[in-house]
Amino acid sequence: MKIRAGFKLAYECAQPTPMLLCLNIHPSRRIDLLTEQVLEFSPPMEAWHYTDGFGNSCSRIVAPVGLTEITTNFEIYDTGLPDPVPEGAIQHPIQDLPDDVLVYLLASRYCDTEKLSDFAWQQFAGIEAGWPLVKAITDFVHGHIAFDYQRADLLRTAHGGYIDKTGVCRDYAHLAITLCRCMNIPARYCTGYLGDIGVPRDPAPMDFSAWFEVFLSGRWHTLDARHNIPRIGRILMATGRDATDVALSTSFGPSLLSTFEVLTEEIVPQSGVAA
Repeated sequence: MKIRAGFKLAYECAQPTPMLLCLNIHPSRRIDLLTEQVLEFSPPMEAWHYTDGFGNSCSRIVAPVGLTEITTNFEIYDTGLPDPVPEGAIQHPIQDLPDDVLVYLLASRYCDTEKLSDFAWQQFAGIEAGWPLVKAITDFVHGHIAFDYQRADLLRTAHGGYIDKTGVCRDYAHLAITLCRCMNIPARYCTGYLGDIGVPRDPAPMDFSAWFEVFLSGRWHTLDARHNIPRIGRILMATGRDATDVALSTSFGPSLLSTFEVLTEEIVPQSGVAA
């Protein structure tokens, strides 16, 4: 299947403002692109592109005084298959984990494991390690948090989500990641596009989505505590320890996000035309 995706963002700056941007699709998905995916800036400006410490494709700019628009539009191939379910996947002893995976066992800005460790062991200690344990954690988080855009809070940590029992997709991801780490399962944060493909259309405006991955049986597996069902058409943008590492933009000075539009939709072939 083919998916059309992109966005239009605009920032108002009162002074020249350096910014880090994490707005490209992940390098692992570039092979699936059917058209170029490039960032366009208005007014035109110089952009430096680099790969961060987590393997994400990022950019640097100095936004001028006034309005800066950033847009991208592209088409990408997708298998059209739902997220694989890693039934039977095993949990590795910590001493057997690859060195670069160990960081995903540690506390981070939004994943405050020290506040949830006792609860995690009380709640999940009797469950079989590996996939059954990950499934139990995902089910718990899905049922514990109520989705509510009006209750979004950029300062809310995983423990805050546990206490508040409300939030948005990033809160589901942070809590699930933190509980997995408490149980010695490496887990990382993911952000990207997830359109209403294969599910009823959500009447709310389109947004970027957050989910998480766990390291079992020698590889990373996709999980989504908010929806808690395999979904079709995820387009990964970035991975990191938590939302801090994959922020859409990081401004080194005052800036106001004045436009936020995201598009993700299946390209449906015209009747009589081969896909």
